[in-house]
Amino acid sequence: MSNQLRKVQFGWCLYDWANSAFATVILAAVLPVYFVSLVPESGASLPFFAQHKFSAASLWGYSVSASMVILAITAPALGALADRKSWHKPLMLLFWLFGCVATALLALTGSGDYLLAAGFFILGNLAFAGANIFYNAYLPLLAPSEESDRLSARGFAYGYVGGGLLLALVFLLILKFEYFGFSDRGAATRFGFLLTAFWWFIFAIPTFIYLPKTEKKPATQYRFSLRGYIKQFQRLLCYRDLCIFLVAFLCYNDGIQTIISVSAIYAREELQLGQGTIIGCFLMIQFMAMPGALFFARLGEKLGTERAILLSLGIFLLVCFFAYRMTSAYEFWILGGVIAIILGGSQALSRSLFSSMVPKHQSAEFFGFFAISSRFAAIFGPLLFALVADISGSSRNSILALGIFFIVGGILLLLVNVQRGRNLAAKQN
Repeated sequence: MSNQLRKVQFGWCLYDWANSAFATVILAAVLPVYFVSLVPESGASLPFFAQHKFSAASLWGYSVSASMVILAITAPALGALADRKSWHKPLMLLFWLFGCVATALLALTGSGDYLLAAGFFILGNLAFAGANIFYNAYLPLLAPSEESDRLSARGFAYGYVGGGLLLALVFLLILKFEYFGFSDRGAATRFGFLLTAFWWFIFAIPTFIYLPKTEKKPATQYRFSLRGYIKQFQRLLCYRDLCIFLVAFLCYNDGIQTIISVSAIYAREELQLGQGTIIGCFLMIQFMAMPGALFFARLGEKLGTERAILLSLGIFLLVCFFAYRMTSAYEFWILGGVIAIILGGSQALSRSLFSSMVPKHQSAEFFGFFAISSRFAAIFGPLLFALVADISGSSRNSILALGIFFIVGGILLLLVNVQRGRNLAAKQN
């Protein structure tokens, strides 16, 4: 491997280090707990729903879903634009800047500002997921299919360490707020949001220095219309195994993403755990997930990528049953340790498996569909969680309901012929 390629791959991995600050602090551990404190005990009131009070858990789930609906609608067009205009890098940069600004604006929120916080979160989450379309599209361009598992896992490993370090720093600020001169935990938390935006901004700069400009796709101009969308989906349907995998990934990633995004609120509302316990457990997950991602990359080489993913899904199914029954902080820590081992591996191997079946000259367009699959997962999962919590009055039933996503996703994954998908992609390159 040349020194130049090493630099490029390092720059690509470093973006995972940078943007994982948003994933850990904003999406998973800190903002959800802070968001609960903004919502009155009697529930949140929304325009046009004056007669209904929303719990913090349901409002959070609806906020995640709203941001992902927007991305799911625009992702294929953004990917096609990047491929045809060679705008992978500029579009990724635009979404990165937008996300950093939205994250910083969360520091302006205060008591009762749950709608403002939800608005800034929706914008930030949209930018975070949008930038990942173009980031992921670089994977098949930087490594052949037989090496994509390792590079993908390395990216996730960087992310878990980077996100973990930032989470540890924010956790320390919140825990020892008086020592750092803050008036209360809320002020320290809001400063943590500024720090997250700064971390994402600073550490992503080398990525845009090292990543090369991509080549234009040799194709006719793309028209952003309903007909253009239909033609994109028709092209996707020509790749049978890729389509089946996308539906499978939508299902099981639905469960994974929902567990990540609602676990803090679940621990707070159902188990009555303190912010320190919740953030501490997430911190443990971050650092344990790094060797877990690398371990599953090696496991994928020995068992096959598809079988390694299926193993992780079986464990996730057991996680749902365990979470439904747990009642103590001790069990929450045990559950966090199990999730840490399988989380990075399932996500890294899914990304590399998809990239191995994608034509290189259409990487962004197809990763736009990958974003739809992963982001629709972030729509239906939290939506199901919120609806079940609203109807039953208990988040425990919501957690148990998530198991269906792992069952259906695993069954569909068994129908994917990976080698046939790779052969078809190679013919199109």
